[in-house]
Amino acid sequence: MVLHLPHSLDLSRKGRSAGPLADEGREARPPEPEFPVPSPSQRSLRGLDWFIFFLADVQTGFGPFIAVYLTTQKWTQGEIGLVLSIGGIVSLIGQMPGGAIVDAARSERLVAGLAIATIGLSALCYAAWPIFPVVVTAAILHAAASCVLGPAIAAISLGLVGPHAIGERLGRNARFASLGNGVAAAVMGTAGYLVSSRSVFLVTFVLAVPTLLALESIREDEVDAPRSHGELPREAVEARGQTTSIVGLMRQRPLLIFAGSMLLLQLANAAMLPLMAGVVTARSSQWATVLIAACIIVPQGIVALMSPTVGRKAQQWGRRPILLIGFAALATRGLLFALVRDPYLLVAVQVFDGITAAVFAVLVPLIVADVSFGTGHFNLAQGIVGTATGIGASLSTGFAGYISDRLGSSFAFLTLATIAALGLVLIALLMPETRRSAY
Repeated sequence: MVLHLPHSLDLSRKGRSAGPLADEGREARPPEPEFPVPSPSQRSLRGLDWFIFFLADVQTGFGPFIAVYLTTQKWTQGEIGLVLSIGGIVSLIGQMPGGAIVDAARSERLVAGLAIATIGLSALCYAAWPIFPVVVTAAILHAAASCVLGPAIAAISLGLVGPHAIGERLGRNARFASLGNGVAAAVMGTAGYLVSSRSVFLVTFVLAVPTLLALESIREDEVDAPRSHGELPREAVEARGQTTSIVGLMRQRPLLIFAGSMLLLQLANAAMLPLMAGVVTARSSQWATVLIAACIIVPQGIVALMSPTVGRKAQQWGRRPILLIGFAALATRGLLFALVRDPYLLVAVQVFDGITAAVFAVLVPLIVADVSFGTGHFNLAQGIVGTATGIGASLSTGFAGYISDRLGSSFAFLTLATIAALGLVLIALLMPETRRSAY
């Protein structure tokens, strides 16, 4: 599929301006210097597609399959929980350092390649030596490498297509990630059933090879390193009167508001599916496994279908309307989970999960790119938002589980829906529009 750049890229670029944040009432900035519009080759664009597809395949092996595999190795639930918790802690505290590493790198492809090799080695360790010290080390390496990979993908995308085509590119990224997750889940589930749970990690190790080959097909000279970090030439920064310091970045009001809204998003979202799984099991234990699988597959399909459209509409309408749609879908999902009793209808409700996932898979890196544009710290900014997201996700399941035990699952779902509504209000009242004017 050919990557179609926004129509505004074909217009005359004379006299354009950077475009202020609309809601902050700033004066128009001086015109920026002329920059060439990136024109990456089809080889590089296709390579990025397949890189994201295979990377999603690799990362899928570290999902629920870990608990299944370690259980077959006679691990206790306490030991499994400890390993998963250690990985989660490393992932949380590594968000900002991971982004800073990518910002400091001169080759995002090299950073991504080293991270993939580390993840492949981790998978091999799981398969070969399922003993506690080795597994803990593998979990730490995997979490640390993942903290680098997320920013690296966004950086490579920004370096290839530039800030004014990044919306549509991120939508395409989300589509291929969703397809990769679905294919990998089917392949690894089949391998685990026909061979053994250990084979899942061997498959993960093997899949690291095509992932690296796809990364290699992205041409190094087409990934502009300064653009990947959100940098502008010095004269452009001075013309805009923009700070490039880390302290200045962390004081940016739109970034802080967005990070807070993402904390609320994950606080409301992370617990919904696990809580709903318990409800489905209680109401229809015979079909629980099939229904939960369907609840996972439906959103993936929605993300694959909607993500490119989300990227285009975010460029046409602006970011705030799409953000409001994402939060509204999450609040509606929580409300319906509280009201719907039929376990089969709960699968249909998961369509709203797909809408939310499609929106934020595209808009999180897109808004971060908007806000950090010109600072040179795009990937560090991703780490700041990622840390807020991780905190919300970490608190969500325990918080919702406590409410469910005390007041019932319906009240827990209503509480999560209310938190999502608070996020919607935060965006509606405080979040400025961050879309920049097109070339």
